[in-house]
Amino acid sequence: MTNPIFQNNMEAHRLSFDSNRLGHWADEMFQWLFCIHPKYAQEEIFLVKEQELKRSLAEFIVQSQPAAKNPDNIVEYFFNRLPDIYKLLTSDLETMYNSDPAAKSIHEVLLAYPGFYAIATYRIAHELWLFQVPVIPRLLTEHAHFKTGIDIHPGAAIGERFLIDHGTGVVIGETCNIGNDVKIYQGVTLGALSVNRDHAAIKRHPTIGDRVVIYANATILGGYTVIGNDSVIGGNVWITQSIPSNSLVFHKSEIIIKNNSNFPEPLNFII
Repeated sequence: MTNPIFQNNMEAHRLSFDSNRLGHWADEMFQWLFCIHPKYAQEEIFLVKEQELKRSLAEFIVQSQPAAKNPDNIVEYFFNRLPDIYKLLTSDLETMYNSDPAAKSIHEVLLAYPGFYAIATYRIAHELWLFQVPVIPRLLTEHAHFKTGIDIHPGAAIGERFLIDHGTGVVIGETCNIGNDVKIYQGVTLGALSVNRDHAAIKRHPTIGDRVVIYANATILGGYTVIGNDSVIGGNVWITQSIPSNSLVFHKSEIIIKNNSNFPEPLNFII
């Protein structure tokens, strides 16, 4: 007798996909692209690994889209685009190093900064997203999300020299447009005002202009929300309307400091 759970899964999906193996491929792609492992100092090994990465990607495409025609053509297109992706990532890497006085070297940023790993994985996934490869782009960015705490949808359009500092809790939605030389700190949300599925085909997430800085825990929502060029968005603000260029937006809060000897009753709460 067939197990009903198994039967239901076979009828609903009829698709077998090893997402853990894809995550391993993403890590290997990152190491290969930047020759992080000492073995890649040998060009022969580098080229052998390239062919291995190509074969694996073709297998993933067939798994995600069993009826896919000519997956090798998609793979060749993607790998032909890698020099341009690498150039973009190199500018992201240099920007991150030059903007952070705590960074001791570019090599340190490459190996240890979660923001850069998340951006690198996004740029790889975005290229596959543009070629309308199903499932794989989302799984790649979710792998980076799991590793870094940074959630970038592969459909977002992000310009050159992008920088995420620290990064934990950053969320960038599918229809975001982000310009060049933008810097984002931890906890920033670039999200939608509505999660209605009827709005799936429209722009739901904000547009961020060039040279914008967005500080920690700022929330910017809505497809009609545009943050103008050269603006600074302070921490903890909530924005649902457009901001002109060259603006400074900040949240003003009141901080009260008292001498604890003047408290009317002891602080002995139990949680």
